[in-house]
Amino acid sequence: MTAEGRLVGPIPDGEDPDAYDRRRRRILWTMPSGLYVLGSRAGERRNLMTLNWATQVAMDPKLVAVSVEVAALSHRLVAESRAFALSIMRREDRAAIRKFVKPLDDVGDPGQLAGFSVWAATSGAPVLDMAAAWLDCQVDKEVACGSHTLFIGVIVDCGWGPATDPGSDQLEVLRMEDTRMSYGG
Repeated sequence: MTAEGRLVGPIPDGEDPDAYDRRRRRILWTMPSGLYVLGSRAGERRNLMTLNWATQVAMDPKLVAVSVEVAALSHRLVAESRAFALSIMRREDRAAIRKFVKPLDDVGDPGQLAGFSVWAATSGAPVLDMAAAWLDCQVDKEVACGSHTLFIGVIVDCGWGPATDPGSDQLEVLRMEDTRMSYGG
C-alpha cells in the first residue's frame, strides 16, 4: 500500500486485495535488510536520511546501490551532486536512526546535523561521527524503479568509525528487524 492508501499491483486473480497486500508486505519484511544513514550534499544543502535499501552490487569495480524515493530531499541532492555517503550503524545506536526519517535540509554548522556530529567525506556528503563504518560513493549509474531511483555508486573512499575496532569480529550492525520500522528510503 502506498502512503496515499492505494494498493500496489499486480494482485493475482481471485485474491482479496487487502489480504494479499498484507501477506506480501509481511513476506517482504522477512528479507534481511540493514538500516543505514544516507548522507547527501549539493552546494550548501545537506541531508541525512534513514535508508534500508542498500547493497553491494559488483566487485570489479566495487559498486554499492541505494534506492531512494523520488520525492525525497536526498534524491534531489544525490541526483545533483552525483555522490552519496553511507553511514553503517551499530545495533546499539538504533534510537539515533529515527532522527533521520524526516528531511533536515541543513545549511548550518558543518560539524553538526540534527544535533549529531558529522564530517564531510571526500565527496562532500556528510558522515555521522558515530558510524561503525562508512562508504563514500560517486554515482556511476541511475536506474528508475517506479517510486524510487536506484543510484549505483563507485566506492571512492571508506573507513571505520572512530570507536570501531577493525580487527574485532564482534561488530553488530543495525538491521531493520532491530527496530519497529518497516521502511526507510
